[in-house]
Amino acid sequence: MATVIHTTDLAVSFDGETPVFEGLNLAIEKGEFVTLVGVSGAGKSTLLRVIADLIPAFRGSVTVDTPDDPGKRPIAMVFQAANLMPWRRVKDNITLGLEGIQVTDAVKRERVAWTLKLVGLDEMAERWPYQLSGGQRQRIGIARALAVDPDILLMDEPFGALDAITRTALQDELLRIWQETGKSVLFVTHDIEEAVYLGDRVLLLGDSPARIVETYTVGIDRTERRESEAFLRQVERVRAGLQAAIETTSTGA
Repeated sequence: MATVIHTTDLAVSFDGETPVFEGLNLAIEKGEFVTLVGVSGAGKSTLLRVIADLIPAFRGSVTVDTPDDPGKRPIAMVFQAANLMPWRRVKDNITLGLEGIQVTDAVKRERVAWTLKLVGLDEMAERWPYQLSGGQRQRIGIARALAVDPDILLMDEPFGALDAITRTALQDELLRIWQETGKSVLFVTHDIEEAVYLGDRVLLLGDSPARIVETYTVGIDRTERRESEAFLRQVERVRAGLQAAIETTSTGA
């Protein structure tokens, strides 16, 4: 399977001297769902921003291998806050990412309709952001990202501010969307159960400067996740790994 994201000896520093992480080698395959957990301050969100070319690398390189198409963007990001523009209706928030892309108005309307249907909010196009619940706003944020038809979806704790019931529902919705679209997803979370439930693989960032200290392959059928013994054992393995990484990082061992 083709690799769509590849980092080689990647390092990022905000002061030009001390790296947040370094020697970070990462490969994500086309259509793969990878989740990322790690110690506080390890640079999980920073990694997404480097891949999205929002901040520069200090050393090393990032390669994003996607088709060149003027009618789409190779990468889209979804943040913890939906960040909808309050003065724009839902449909106009969704088309925000399409500004600057070479698509016709007809295609924009088609993508709004398609993404709204995909996130289960077909009837919300004319609403204002203040008329939406927190979960609905986050769905619109996902729709906005999908409207640019990205090959890669970067997600930075998109469900972190939601209540448990809404979060569980949106996890299932995201998996359905991922299966329908075939996007490659890199998803940052602090929730280990969420990481294991969603991911094909779970990457663990630890050490200082940070690096990928462990990779967990989640070889559990998705229909058996949430409550199965195999799922709970995998969650405990990742939790133990994270705890060990926290202890190692804090002691400098």
